[in-house]
Amino acid sequence: MVYADPMARAVVIPAVAELLQRFPRGQEFTTTVSFGGDDFTLRAQVRVRRTTPGLAKVSLACWVVNKDMARYLGDNPPREDENFLPPEGTAVPDASLTARVMDCLATRLNPGATPRPDGDGLLAIDVPTSARGASDALA
Repeated sequence: MVYADPMARAVVIPAVAELLQRFPRGQEFTTTVSFGGDDFTLRAQVRVRRTTPGLAKVSLACWVVNKDMARYLGDNPPREDENFLPPEGTAVPDASLTARVMDCLATRLNPGATPRPDGDGLLAIDVPTSARGASDALA
């Protein structure tokens, strides 16, 4: 999917950097970000948890919310719950999109990191928590 790298650079990496700056070791924070076009919106749930000094586990799940013309003409726009994963919504992660965005994320934040399942449908990698590392990734 050609949108994986732009999505990672535009919304996922900045979300990771912001979450890393917000919390102390051991706590976990989650956000959902969007990257969209006229016919669809790509959504990503980003979860960051500091695990050891200097490292954090970043977990990610991505999905697509369709907003195509047929649904609008049929007076049936996407439901609000399609914008969120369970238990808040009904979205189902797209494994291929998640893997591609995670590969882009790993390349930028921790080259050589291997994405692994996180036990609840998300993919995870370990990234350095240094302020310099986050700033370099955003450059």
